Amino acid sequence: MANIKSQIKRNRQNAKRRARNRSVRSEINTRTAGAEAAALSGEGDAAEKLRMAVKRIDMAAAKGILHPNQASRKKSRLTRRVARLSAGDAG
Repeated sequence: MANIKSQIKRNRQNAKRRARNRSVRSEINTRTAGAEAAALSGEGDAAEKLRMAVKRIDMAAAKGILHPNQASRKKSRLTRRVARLSAGDAG
């Protein structure tokens, strides 16, 4: 355990940030899964769920929680998966 005052404060700040970042990453995973499930089941709001998932990924990248390249990769893969599931369901 740190015994330097500034390091004790940094530890507190890091714990808060870690919890906040974990929450954001969890929400991204939840919304991604929801978009995929909606596309698979053929729900009408699949496009809306995809839009919200992409929005959350963009917000995380803007806040520095995700690296911009990782955010771009996640959006690209998610969009392709949803399109593939929707096309497979319709065809």
